[in-house]
Amino acid sequence: MNNDNVRPRQRFLALDTSTPTLAVSILDQDRLLSEVNTNADRNHSVHIHPAIAQALEKADMTVGDVGGIAVGVGPGSYTGIRIAVTTAKTLAWAQNIPVLGVSSLHALAWGGLQSGWGDASPKQGIHWVIPLLDARRGQVYTALFAADASDEQREPQRLEPDAIRLMQNWTESLIERISELPGEQRPTAIWFVGETEIHAETARRLEHLCPNMLHVHPYSLEGRWMGYLGAKRLLAGEADDTHTLVPNYTQLSEAEANLLRKR
Repeated sequence: MNNDNVRPRQRFLALDTSTPTLAVSILDQDRLLSEVNTNADRNHSVHIHPAIAQALEKADMTVGDVGGIAVGVGPGSYTGIRIAVTTAKTLAWAQNIPVLGVSSLHALAWGGLQSGWGDASPKQGIHWVIPLLDARRGQVYTALFAADASDEQREPQRLEPDAIRLMQNWTESLIERISELPGEQRPTAIWFVGETEIHAETARRLEHLCPNMLHVHPYSLEGRWMGYLGAKRLLAGEADDTHTLVPNYTQLSEAEANLLRKR
């Protein structure tokens, strides 16, 4: 069964299990109806169906009312991502509704920025947002986004793709990138959001480029941001093939993998 051309109804389910937080939300078009976020200690396979049932109950819905599903495809926990993706594909196939893969890092970046806006002063110019999920051995799942402070409600726009990177190399490349920009094109603030604690010292190497405007902001993913990203695209008619949708199992570049082996 191929659901690519099935027009979605207006209520959407969003799921993500790529991080320690199991994140679920229900939206009516772009309006949040309910949300369940729980730290399941990565035991997401046990808790995902009760969390979906709880979110549906809070929204006064049944699974038959869902018109489309957005699911976080990572990158992140190898085992964790598969739980949400498999669940979403199974529900989409059973209900004959669209399913759409969404970057977990994009949702993490947007949610992290929104949760930290109160720390931004003044709110002006372009802010760079760098989501971080720890991948061990000095590695992070990360990407680069830009957000316009004059439009706080708009999702950050992508500048660099999702990837697993060595944190030290990543910060060096960001420093080089900023240094090469004319002054007026440089970000007015830089945000590292997500699992920042273990990588905070390395992140602060960028502090000299944005004095007093470097934010290292711990943040756990919330289902609403996955929902907002997914609902926008589902309403635009986007969908993935139910059978071929797979998690983003990103890998280090060959050069970084060789460097890691030499350590």
